[in-house]
Amino acid sequence: MKPWEAFEKYAEEYDAWYDRYKPAYESELLALKLFLPENLEKLKVLEIGAGTGRFSSPLGIGFGLEPSTAMAKIAKKKGVQMVLGVAESLPFKKRGFDLILIVAALSLFKEPLQALREAAGVLKPGGQIVIGMLDRNSLHGDFYESGKKEGRFSSEAKFLSTTEVSGWLIELGFEKIKICQTLFKQPEKIELIELPQKGSGTGSFAVISAWRPGSSR
Repeated sequence: MKPWEAFEKYAEEYDAWYDRYKPAYESELLALKLFLPENLEKLKVLEIGAGTGRFSSPLGIGFGLEPSTAMAKIAKKKGVQMVLGVAESLPFKKRGFDLILIVAALSLFKEPLQALREAAGVLKPGGQIVIGMLDRNSLHGDFYESGKKEGRFSSEAKFLSTTEVSGWLIELGFEKIKICQTLFKQPEKIELIELPQKGSGTGSFAVISAWRPGSSR
């Protein structure tokens, strides 16, 4: 079974999750914005694993890559220009993007390290990568791990820790690594938007920002 088959079959259901747990969703957006530049619309930005455009669209990112046709169709309706493809073999020229975004998708990639290697390849020198992820080593990481088999969208996931992902980024030559976190309760228990905090280990949703060496914009 391909990791995205459930997303292909239940794309509408996946998209509806963000409306059902809106305070959690908006907390994730707020944490991502902490590391995103203000002039995003002036940069060439790609979201890898863009899904239904739940992050690309509100953040003002107009370009996404997604393997699921059903998910990509929903993202297109939200104004995101979509390309079908997989993270481990990006169909883009080298050094073509100022910023790469990956949200809630790294754990679903067949080869996450290879995906990050590909992302590094299409980033310009001085470019930034921002990764939003469920942190396996957070207080609620075991909750997501234990419910993985029953989860329609998480059964194929290989949840990662911020330590693992940061280590890979360093291995690939990234620098200036920063991390923040949010979702300090389970999503269904969050009633108000949470403010992101520095570091990781407490909030189940972590955001990692890192930069490719080279001349800045």
